[in-house]
Amino acid sequence: MKFFVDTAEIADIRDLAETGLLDGVTTNPSLVAKSGRQFIDLVKEICEVVDGPVSAEVASTDFDTMLAEGKFLSTLAPNIAVKVPLTPAGLKVCKTLSRDGTMVNVTLCFSAAQALLAAKAGATFVSPFVGRLDDVGENGMNLIADIAQIYAMYDEIDTQILVASIRHPIHLIEAAKLGADVATMPPAVIRSLFNHPLTDKGLAQFVADWAKTGQTIPTLPAGKKTKSVVL
Repeated sequence: MKFFVDTAEIADIRDLAETGLLDGVTTNPSLVAKSGRQFIDLVKEICEVVDGPVSAEVASTDFDTMLAEGKFLSTLAPNIAVKVPLTPAGLKVCKTLSRDGTMVNVTLCFSAAQALLAAKAGATFVSPFVGRLDDVGENGMNLIADIAQIYAMYDEIDTQILVASIRHPIHLIEAAKLGADVATMPPAVIRSLFNHPLTDKGLAQFVADWAKTGQTIPTLPAGKKTKSVVL
């Protein structure tokens, strides 16, 4: 499963990219507004930090303007995935851009029928929002299960399931068990994946026991690389 971070905060993106765990980035107008940055400059900077797909969303809702915006966004970097809403106009834009070789992320998916439409329009990614479904009393993971089952039935469908609106690690684990291709998560959720009290307890015990030995492990000078060290 690929891990994308869902944010427009460049500091978080840089930090997570350094872990080697980050495969891409998703943004949306709300996240960009929260960042206070100029959208185009921000997207260019993100694309320089992350090699994988970077979703940049169009701002309009009509076909002609969305298409023009999408074509412009696709020129910013080779790893741009133009993000469009799951509407009739959005799917027309998806079909046009994907036919020209542009990655497209179809967002705001809330039903399996919508996901099937996105696949038929040639979407690279479809983004079902599990947390928002949970918020209105539905089980968002049921949607992921339905989409995964439908997509698996047809060899010609290569649209990737990009699970969005992930609120906690359980969403991630359940999506992974269902075979989703990508999970996009806020920075706080990604960082929470490291946490377990037994890890903390075990590490504290190892550190304490090592201190009792009075030993130290030699370290190499900064910048020196070698396969073996003679002590």
